[in-house]
Amino acid sequence: MKIGIDIDNVISNFDEILKKEFLIYDRTLRNTGIINEKLYITEGMFDWTEEELKTFYSKNIERIAKKLTLITDSKKYIDMLKDDGHLIYIITGRDNGEYSNPIKMTKEWLAKNNIYYDKLIFTDSRDKNSKARVCVENNIDIMIDDSSEICKRCLNNGITTLLMDKPSNRDIDITRVNSWRDIYNYLSNYKENRLNVILDTDTYNECYDQFALTYMLKSQDKFKINAITIAPFSHSNPNVIARESQNLSYNEVLKICNWLNFETSNRVFRGSTDYISNGYDEDNEAVNKIIEFALKNKKTYIMVIGAITNVALAIRKEPRIIDKIEIIWLGGNAKNYNNDEYNFRQDIEAVKIVFATKVKLTIIPCEGVASNLMISLKELRKHLNNENIVSNYLLERFYNDGYHEIQDKRVIWDISVIAYLINRKWFDVKEIDCPIIDNDLNYIYIKNDRKVKFVTSLNSNNIYNDLFRKLGE
Repeated sequence: MKIGIDIDNVISNFDEILKKEFLIYDRTLRNTGIINEKLYITEGMFDWTEEELKTFYSKNIERIAKKLTLITDSKKYIDMLKDDGHLIYIITGRDNGEYSNPIKMTKEWLAKNNIYYDKLIFTDSRDKNSKARVCVENNIDIMIDDSSEICKRCLNNGITTLLMDKPSNRDIDITRVNSWRDIYNYLSNYKENRLNVILDTDTYNECYDQFALTYMLKSQDKFKINAITIAPFSHSNPNVIARESQNLSYNEVLKICNWLNFETSNRVFRGSTDYISNGYDEDNEAVNKIIEFALKNKKTYIMVIGAITNVALAIRKEPRIIDKIEIIWLGGNAKNYNNDEYNFRQDIEAVKIVFATKVKLTIIPCEGVASNLMISLKELRKHLNNENIVSNYLLERFYNDGYHEIQDKRVIWDISVIAYLINRKWFDVKEIDCPIIDNDLNYIYIKNDRKVKFVTSLNSNNIYNDLFRKLGE
């Protein structure tokens, strides 16, 4: 694993030394001592004025940082983690203007204390997103820090965190450790049980993908989100063609991810600008990233809530991924329904390509199955009207999706695909011989060697209860 480790209060005894220095100087200032033990050293523990605090800190912090010593057993257990085969990434927020040469100072301190690391990364502690961002960029598996805010932002990006416990960070429920022995025991027993997932979505189309995207982002205890890829869509009224839809959906994804503090750099990729049915066969970011992650991971689940174009192109370009992916697709309709359904009819050739392979495929039909996810605006408001920007936006899009008439009842189809991977017990599934598609878009069921799974029913109450719980957090 790649393990990210903060320095101050994780490897070094920063707060302990800083507090001692404050007490020494306080005796020469007013000698009032600690007035509030529960507050942080620089945030009200002493009765210093803001100017006194700022002056002392700026004049002395570099001297103090150079004399820091190690937290008990930090070196011992970092060496043990190295010997166990883990990669050690030391990620510090010291590039924040407080030190004259933070890189030189830190490297010298690490060398003096013989601390091993594979990579040293500097961030600006004033930018609370910076550590989450570099963790994503460097594929960090677990980050160890003493800042509850940094840990929270890492968690928002699907990065497991360990919070080094101290009085000033007990404002959040995150996995805590009190010593390096605790850290080592946790890491030794840690097993990644999240699913590698890619969400392929035509996000700006109507209002349903926004719910599904938010649901996925709020379920990162279950999902390790490798990528969000943009599927094409088109509408005659208003007039949107597939090429134009890419930017609409891409920007919609960025907006929702930013609201939820999910780092989007190297995570969101534009996809196909037309359909295979129209002769489209071009390389694009989405297709290449689907292939990249599929070949890298032992198993990747691709959740498709639009036209299946990107996935079909990836399979055609690199057939080796067939044995390494599982597709869950919202498309077509249940048995005894015609398949004149939006996701299905947009790119029938793409559907045929996927059906013709041996790739693992679960189909969630729209009419007859996902249609049971009908819900009213009144009920949504009851659960989501909690004044946060995401919930309010989802309510606004639900009421007026921009494509249909204003409605106070709709089916939020797309959350079915997310829910399927969260808890399959909420679904009844039947394995069948893969159907043939006739010229009228109907399924012809004949016996063959190609097996696929069809969802036959779902428990809408369980799905919505989970969705409302997570969106309300």
